[in-house]
Amino acid sequence: MKRLQVSLMTLALDNQGLIVPGYTHLQRAQPVLLQHLLLAYVEEIERDAGRLIDCRARMNFCPLGACALAGTGLPIDRFMTSDALGFTAPMRNSIDAVSDRDFILEFLSANAITAVHLSRLGEEWVLWASEEFGFITPSDSVSTGSSIMPQKKNPDPMELVRGKSARVIGDLVTLLTLCKGLPQAYNRDLQEDKEPAFDSVKTILGMLEVSAEFALNTTFNRGRIQKALPAGYLDATTLADYLVKKGVPFRTSHDIAGKSVALCTLKDCQLLDLSLDELRSISPVFENDVYEFLGVENSIQKFISYGSTGSACVAEQIDYWIKKLELQ
Repeated sequence: MKRLQVSLMTLALDNQGLIVPGYTHLQRAQPVLLQHLLLAYVEEIERDAGRLIDCRARMNFCPLGACALAGTGLPIDRFMTSDALGFTAPMRNSIDAVSDRDFILEFLSANAITAVHLSRLGEEWVLWASEEFGFITPSDSVSTGSSIMPQKKNPDPMELVRGKSARVIGDLVTLLTLCKGLPQAYNRDLQEDKEPAFDSVKTILGMLEVSAEFALNTTFNRGRIQKALPAGYLDATTLADYLVKKGVPFRTSHDIAGKSVALCTLKDCQLLDLSLDELRSISPVFENDVYEFLGVENSIQKFISYGSTGSACVAEQIDYWIKKLELQ
């Protein structure tokens, strides 16, 4: 997990200042710094690691000595064996020790959440590698050709990451289904807990390794991205914020910004291209300083809230992760 975080941070550090379209509903929404987007995945992976650490705290209790279900009449020392094997303590209840598999369920759940995060990363990069987006170009070392079409360069590793998530989720569902109707205490059904547990570990490790390698062998196409930025009026919300700062209620500002976009659509131009007279024909509130809010570069600089995509905020995030991941 840390290796993947470092790979994503390496990409972020190599692409300082690069603005990309941010999406909601897979529709263009607002401009964001690429670093900010990559750090979102770094944050998710950090929580994934935290879930495993938390899970270990609950798993680390020793069942040894519980015997079949009732314990034993022999003079054993369960605390000694627990200490010797590095457990926190022996499990308190012998029936619980042999009959429940919630410790594996929690572990597989943590893996499944990680797999979902990696699958989303895979989906985004598969989209971005397409000709329609063209935002990234994976190197030949992490791409494959087509068996029939000689021009193809497919981001297969991330497609497999996306696909393998189904296995990890399936492993969790397998064990949930296995345990759902079992009476206390041990039942032979529980021998089926091993295969999904081992498969989940093997698969998630492979997904993490492939994702990290893919990140280190991917180039962001600055020219293509910058050429694509004007589409979608990404600065429209910043225009609405400008009006709010002028004292206009946001509901009204939203409407005025929408009418400004409609005028741009009619004229086939950007908000930055509208003259002050044209803007004032929609609302007399507009003044010359509105142009300080228009365009994706200006828009980025207006984000100032903690954790936002503003340059200063992202610089703080980068500094935090450089120190946490010991990249200096």
